[in-house]
Amino acid sequence: MNKSELIEKLSDIEWEDFEVKEAKSEVPKNSWETVSAFSNTAGGWLVFGVKQSGKHFEITGVDNIEKVENDFITTLRSGKFNVIITPSCKRYKFDKKNVLAFYFPISEKRPVYFNSQSNTFIRTGSGDQRATKEEIDAMFRNQSYGTKDKELTKYTIKDLHKSSLESYREYLKSINPSHHYNNLKTDEFLEKLHVLRDGKVTIGGLLVFGKYDVIEDLITDFRVDYIEVPGTSYSDSEVRFTYRINEEENLYQYFFSIMSRLGKKIELPFKLTNIGMATDNQPQMVAIREALVNLLIHSDYFSTMKPRIRTFTDRIEFMNPGGLPKDIESIIKEDYTQPRNPIIARIFRVIKLAETAGSGFDKMFKGWKTYYNSKPVIEGAFDYYKITFTTQKKKSEVKSKVKSEVKSKLKSKLEIMELIKANKEITISEIAVKLGFSKSGIEKQITKLKEEGILKRIGPDKGGHWKIIEKN
Repeated sequence: MNKSELIEKLSDIEWEDFEVKEAKSEVPKNSWETVSAFSNTAGGWLVFGVKQSGKHFEITGVDNIEKVENDFITTLRSGKFNVIITPSCKRYKFDKKNVLAFYFPISEKRPVYFNSQSNTFIRTGSGDQRATKEEIDAMFRNQSYGTKDKELTKYTIKDLHKSSLESYREYLKSINPSHHYNNLKTDEFLEKLHVLRDGKVTIGGLLVFGKYDVIEDLITDFRVDYIEVPGTSYSDSEVRFTYRINEEENLYQYFFSIMSRLGKKIELPFKLTNIGMATDNQPQMVAIREALVNLLIHSDYFSTMKPRIRTFTDRIEFMNPGGLPKDIESIIKEDYTQPRNPIIARIFRVIKLAETAGSGFDKMFKGWKTYYNSKPVIEGAFDYYKITFTTQKKKSEVKSKVKSEVKSKLKSKLEIMELIKANKEITISEIAVKLGFSKSGIEKQITKLKEEGILKRIGPDKGGHWKIIEKN
C-alpha cells in the first residue's frame, strides 16, 4: 500500500508527521532518535508494525504487542531521556496483525535528548537529523521565551543613547499629549517602561535605547539587516543589492530608518479627503508596520542569525531568528499575546506602534489581503520563522484597479462641471468642500479640464468666472 492508503486505514489519526518502524518483537533502537526529533520540532506519530520500502508501506504487525508497548513506555519514563515523555497510544488490528501508533507533541521543555545532550535530534523533511550546537543553544534560549529581555545588565542610564530617548519622548507627546508618562522625570519614565530597574538597564531597554557600542558589548554583531534586491532573486538581478541599511544605534533608530524604506516598496495610492491626502493608515501600510514591529519584538537577539528584511521586485520577506511559541493557527485563533521580548513590545505599544492586544498577525493578514488580495505566507522551524508579503497583483486585478480609477476621475470631472454650470463664479475651495475632496485634488482636475480644452477661466481669479467650452 502507499502512504495515503495507510493513512486511510488509520483513519482516526490526524496526520501531522509520522515515522514507521517494523518493531516485530522489540522496540527498534533508532526509535529514540525519532522520539527526540518529534519532541523538539513539531510533534508527530511513531508507528510500530509497518515496514517502509521507498514509497511503499507494508503492514507487518507487532508480534508481542503488550511487551513492546510496555518496554517502550517504561523506557520513556525511566530516565533515559532528560525529561519524562508520555505519548498518547492507539492500537490497530489488520488481518490479525497488530499495529501500535504513538503520538508525541512538541515538548514545552526543549531540547529533548536521550543519554547525553549530543543525542538531540530534530525533524527535517521526513527524516531525523542530529541537532547542531547552535540549534541546541537556540532550544535552551527558547526556554526563557518571554523573560530574557527582562534580565538586568551591568549598564546604567548613562549608557543609553540620549537623542533616541529624547526622540521617543517627543513622539509620545505628539501622538498622545495627555499621556501621564509625559510629566515624569527621565528615570521615572524609564522605570515605567521597564527600561530601568534598581538603577540598571534591562536587556530589552538596552536594545531599544542603548548606544551601539554598549549593545555590541552585550551582543556581538548587533544589527537588523535590511537589503533591497533589484530582482525576484539574487541570481536574476544585475547586482546583489542596490541598498543596504547602515548600522543604527539601536532598535528605535532601526525602526524608523527601515520603515521609511518599506513605505516606498508598497503601493500607497493617494486617498483624497476633505483635509488632504492621508496614506499612513491604509491597510497595506499597517500590515507592513505590524510585520516590522513583530520582527523587533519576537527576534532572538542572541542567535547567530540576525533579524533580516529583504525586499525583492515581487515580495518583501521578514526573517525572525527564534521560532514562534505555537503554530500560527493557534496564535491567531487564541489571540495569543505573549511576545518573546515583552519589554520591547511594551516600549512600542506605548507609542502605538504595536498592538495592545493580540499578536498583530491577524492585522497583518487582513490588512495585506484587503489591498493585494493575498495573505502573507509564514514558514519556519523551531529556531526561525519567515513572513513573506507578495507585492504584485494579478493582471486582472491591476486592470480592474485602473478601470476603477478612470471611472472615479471621470466622475469627479463631471461633478466639477455640473457645479460650474450651476454657478460660474464658484471658487475652487467651494468646489472642494461640496465634493468632499482636497483643494489640491480639485486643482489637478481643473488643470486637466483646461488642458483638454473643456474649461476656461475668464478674467482674474478674483472677480472672474468659469466658462465651459461646448464641443461639437
